[in-house]
Amino acid sequence: MASLFDIFWSFLKIGAFTFGGGYAMIPLIEAEMIQKRGWLTREEFINQLTIAQSVPGPIALNTAVFVGYKTRGAKGALAALVGVVIPSFVIILLIALYFTDFKDNPTVAAAFKGMRPAVVALIAAPIINMARGMSWWKIAVALGAAVVIWLLGVSPIAFIIIGALVGIGWSFRSEGATKDKGKEGER
Repeated sequence: MASLFDIFWSFLKIGAFTFGGGYAMIPLIEAEMIQKRGWLTREEFINQLTIAQSVPGPIALNTAVFVGYKTRGAKGALAALVGVVIPSFVIILLIALYFTDFKDNPTVAAAFKGMRPAVVALIAAPIINMARGMSWWKIAVALGAAVVIWLLGVSPIAFIIIGALVGIGWSFRSEGATKDKGKEGER
């Protein structure tokens, strides 16, 4: 079982060494939780990530809380939350205090421009990784939803709600079919 310090330390490292926002943290969280620590299976991680994307708030923060909770309950969630937030809080505090001193520095501007391609790659990596093992029709639905959101400006929330309702309906349908097969076997 993971210790609270290990959970805190893992998320502190992830929070400290990830640039580019929450989606850039996902591959690091996945590698730490599944491959390095073995605290979650890939399926458990994908489930936690799906929930984290479906609730309000930053994806990395939600993922940290859900993974911490799955690992050690409420205390694990708190340890993960504090660990992932501290680095960003300190960095933002320092930037707020000293930003006016270096905001027009050409070296700083060049560094941020140079980080952009890496950030795009870090965001694309979990998308590609989550698509592995998905059936073609699920990938087609995801791409179709992305195109509709991008081209028509439809709210992603609508797709989340529709997806949840379809999933619930599918579950009830499958459960009903299983019960019907059980009743036929009893006859």
